[in-house]
Amino acid sequence: MNIMYKNCKKFRPTYIFIALNLIIYAYTSIIGGDFIETNSSMLLLYGQVNFFVIHYGYYWQLLTAIFIHVNIVHLVGNMLFLLIFGLRAEEIFSIQEYLLIYFLGGLAGNLLSLLLGPFAPPSAGASGAIFGVFGACTIYVRRAIGQSVISALVYSFFLLVISSGPNVNNLAHFGGLVVGLVIGYFLATKRKPVTQYTFRYTYTT
Repeated sequence: MNIMYKNCKKFRPTYIFIALNLIIYAYTSIIGGDFIETNSSMLLLYGQVNFFVIHYGYYWQLLTAIFIHVNIVHLVGNMLFLLIFGLRAEEIFSIQEYLLIYFLGGLAGNLLSLLLGPFAPPSAGASGAIFGVFGACTIYVRRAIGQSVISALVYSFFLLVISSGPNVNNLAHFGGLVVGLVIGYFLATKRKPVTQYTFRYTYTT
């Protein structure tokens, strides 16, 4: 597996995603004039505003919202979890698989967020993508070693529950998690496990 995915370790997509999020936050802070809280004009432009997406076709917000954060605490928290789960994903998946999980998780969460209706508050953050990466890693490890995935599902949805809150886009988290679980399970099922053989030599005299 180390040989198979050494390109992922060289590329280090996790560090690149973190750097990209930091750069974008710095950009919106400079333009908005506030490094602690992201200016509302920046959130309306780059975050996901369901009213704009539904009525004016601002579909690009479904993607840009993955890289926009509401404030510095929101950014630091997400980047910490991205570092933890992202580095784990680099050990398991190829670059293409990692990127697929990250972006599909984020997009699925944002698409599901449209169910909140046109008058929902603006949504922003990489949480959906991060939950996708987390779900894919958790279920892949359990499935790849031939163990029951029930514990992985319980653990995943437990984290989902404790991360929920009144000002949290729970649908985005749920959408990203489900996509990650599905992709991770599929990859673990499709990929043949690496069989290791141990040779024991016996000497007789």
